[in-house]
Amino acid sequence: MSNWWSLKWQAMKQNKQSYILLAPYMILFAIFTILPVMISMILSFTYFNMLEFPKFVGWHNYSRLFLEDDIFLVAIKNTILFAVITGPISYIACFVFAWIINELSPKLRALMTLVFYAPSISGNVFFIWLMIFSGDRYGIANGFLIKVGILLEPIQWLKKEEYILPIIIIVQLWLSLGTGFLAFIAGLQTVDRTLYEAGAVDGIRNRWQELWYITLPSMRPQLMFGAVIQLTTSLAVAEVSIALAGFPSVNYAAETIVTHLIDYGTTRFEMGYASSIATVLFIIMLGTNLIVQKLLRKVGE
Repeated sequence: MSNWWSLKWQAMKQNKQSYILLAPYMILFAIFTILPVMISMILSFTYFNMLEFPKFVGWHNYSRLFLEDDIFLVAIKNTILFAVITGPISYIACFVFAWIINELSPKLRALMTLVFYAPSISGNVFFIWLMIFSGDRYGIANGFLIKVGILLEPIQWLKKEEYILPIIIIVQLWLSLGTGFLAFIAGLQTVDRTLYEAGAVDGIRNRWQELWYITLPSMRPQLMFGAVIQLTTSLAVAEVSIALAGFPSVNYAAETIVTHLIDYGTTRFEMGYASSIATVLFIIMLGTNLIVQKLLRKVGE
């Protein structure tokens, strides 16, 4: 062990300029990311109402979370459903659209990139869906369905449990062509074109083989970045749910782990309990990211 540390220390001394340049970022990252996560984990074992000094309660918050809080179990179910549906679909859609757009001419590629990326940078643009799914006759969906004779009376789309979750999933998918999409576009631009010529010599005969054996392995950093972004986004759904379905939604039909966290953290000020919710979400995100990393290592094999 001492030899290992001495070798590491020697390597750090040899690359001290790099560590000096990284130091400002690492200090800020430690203060604003690592430290808050550690404090949140510690607070999750306490009762803390923002007025009194935190009181240690052990595993009480976690036992309450999983054994007494039925709404949290609904939130976990909805969050996993979001992640399972929107995560893979948006990830694959981002890559497919990026792959297709990358084959276009530079000017057309720039225009199409803006078109696909625009929803994610347009602030509260998803409010247009409130107009589409408005519960009166003036709502676009209701107006169209009544006009063609499918409906006689308007449907309260965002007030009925059976419609709320599917609508939010659709909107989330629409918003998902964001940072990951740009990362894939950038990754496709950096693939060495000579690799395709070498692949043709080695026996690669079609575009699918090029994709699996050349394109994807050359884009592993972008694939990993895109996977982290899409997973984080799909597990942290809250803003769309609150904007469309209200807070709380009807019978908590659109409740997610993050909206549950917001409820206890910013409305009830039960910071210890909110910290336990945040810790559970952190563990879920960490576990899914590790699984994705393991799967992405098999690309090209």
